[in-house]
Amino acid sequence: MKLAVFDFDSTLMEGETLEFIAKEYNMEPLMKKITTEAMEGKIDFFESLVKRVNLLKGAKESKIKNICENLPYTKGAQETIKELKKLGYKVVCFSGGYETATIPAQKILGYDAQFSNIFHFKNGELTGMLGGEMMFTDSKGKMLQRLQNLLNISPENTIAVGDGANDLSMFKHAGKKVAFCAKPVLKENANIIIKEKDLTEILKFL
Repeated sequence: MKLAVFDFDSTLMEGETLEFIAKEYNMEPLMKKITTEAMEGKIDFFESLVKRVNLLKGAKESKIKNICENLPYTKGAQETIKELKKLGYKVVCFSGGYETATIPAQKILGYDAQFSNIFHFKNGELTGMLGGEMMFTDSKGKMLQRLQNLLNISPENTIAVGDGANDLSMFKHAGKKVAFCAKPVLKENANIIIKEKDLTEILKFL
C-alpha cells in the first residue's frame, strides 16, 4: 500500500476558499494579504487562521456553503487521483481550510479521506471561531505520521503535494515532496517541482 497526500487550497482547488468567500463580502484584498503572508511563512499559520475567519464574522452559513460547493478544481485533479488509486495509493486531502469545502470536493474528486478545519456557525451565521485537525504549522506532518503508522506505510511510499509553508511539515515524512506552483519556501524543500497548473504532471514522476 502507498499513500498520496494533497493540500486542498491552491493545490486540488484553483485558489483559496476563504478568498472566494471574502469576495462576496468585499474583503478579498485584506484576506489575500493575510493568506499570502501565511503561505510564505511570514506569519504563524494558526494566527493567520484566526485573523482570516474573524474577518468573515457574521457571514451567512447558507452563502458560505453555496460558495464551497461550487469551487473551481485544479486541472487534472480528478484524473490524477483516479490514476493514483489504480496504482495502489490511498489518496488523502489535508487542508488548513474547511470541511465545508473538502467534503463536497471528496464526492467530486474521489479522494479516500479528508482532514481539515471546521467553521463554527451559530444561528445561521459564522461566529468568527473555528476548530479542527489542521490548525497549526505542524498539523499536516503529525497527521501524516499517524496515517503512516496506522496503515503501515513508509515515508518512501508516500507522496506529499502542496504549495505553501504549512505543507512543509508533511514534506519531512514523504519520499516524494511535490511543490505544486508553490511559494519559494516550499520549493526549497521539495524534490519535485511542478510549475504548470496541471496535476497530471505528477504522474510523470511515479
